[in-house]
Amino acid sequence: MGGAVRDKLMGLPVQDRDWVVVGATPAEMEARGFKLVGADFPVFLHPATHEEYALARTERKTAPGYKGFAVHAAPDVTLAEDLQRRDLTINAIAMDEHGALTDPFNGAQDIKNKILRHVSPAFAEDPVRILRVARFAARLADFRVADETNALMQRMTENGEVDALVPERVWAELERALGEKTPVRFFAVLRACGALEKLFPEIERLYGVPQPEKHHPEIDTGLHTMMVLEQAARLSADPCVRFAALMHDLGKGTTPQEQWPQHIGHEARSVELVRNICTRFRIPNDYRDLAVLAARYHGDCHRAAELRPDTLLEKLEGLDAFRRPERFEQFLLACEADSRGRTGYEDRPYPQADIFRNAFAACAVVDVRPLLEKGFNGEAIARELRQLRIQAIRQALAPS
Repeated sequence: MGGAVRDKLMGLPVQDRDWVVVGATPAEMEARGFKLVGADFPVFLHPATHEEYALARTERKTAPGYKGFAVHAAPDVTLAEDLQRRDLTINAIAMDEHGALTDPFNGAQDIKNKILRHVSPAFAEDPVRILRVARFAARLADFRVADETNALMQRMTENGEVDALVPERVWAELERALGEKTPVRFFAVLRACGALEKLFPEIERLYGVPQPEKHHPEIDTGLHTMMVLEQAARLSADPCVRFAALMHDLGKGTTPQEQWPQHIGHEARSVELVRNICTRFRIPNDYRDLAVLAARYHGDCHRAAELRPDTLLEKLEGLDAFRRPERFEQFLLACEADSRGRTGYEDRPYPQADIFRNAFAACAVVDVRPLLEKGFNGEAIARELRQLRIQAIRQALAPS
């Protein structure tokens, strides 16, 4: 069913198979040794393979949002009726154990034509489906959203369905989208139907905000942000790095127009906005903390060659690089993505990251034991250690 059939038809690896059972009752399933595991509707585990078997069911909208559904599972529900409740035609295809397809909504043809199309008007009953379409667009880079599906998602957004989404579900879909092949498309699809402004107004308002053309030939901050995310996806498969890249310039969206195209102090404003988003969607701390560091310090990283040794050490300390070296590397990747996320800079080297790495490496080998042997302690040892690290950075970065 669903995703397994879709992936098989596309020649992709099939991760998990799930089955729909037509014409059976829960009692009959349990009598055959299947174990009931579904809380909201009858889902069973096969006694040998442990694959999921769900009784064919229909759903009826009973309240706003994505939880307001009445589920009907009974022996008289047909396979076509079960498939009709699916979101997209490419996910509404069944295959029996002999390979025969049941495809009442022409999903196989939409796979061939590379189209993401909703199955029926019932799509509009569940706002999560807007996020799922956007995520599928991020996964299937060469598929396009059908015009009628985009129009339906626009109407859903205008009718306030998106407002009923709970934070955890929005974050779950965003996190999965960040891990897809082309996460930029997730935001493009949301923006096309108006949902980006509803869910992530901090990102939407970046569009149309200019930056100095000398440093940003693409000019538009929203375009730059998507270019940065695209570069982050090239540089790292880590969704945490990609999230930090996405968040790094949010403060530019709140710069007063009379200051355009300059954005003085946008770093501090970005930090506040990152924290607001992470609180609103209950985003995990590791994502939040890296994004805050990228927002606050990306400009310092870009100016690495101009920084004095003591300033470099100050930035390393602010980044908590000595205690969190793995996060420090994530930060450098996000900064490199920012630098490359500009028209004409996509494949340019980013030596600033190596300056920070070399400074960190020089500090990391400074031995504190001689200071202890000399009797230093407390603030005195911290002061002496800092001087030794500054000296090490100066030596490491001195012209050869």
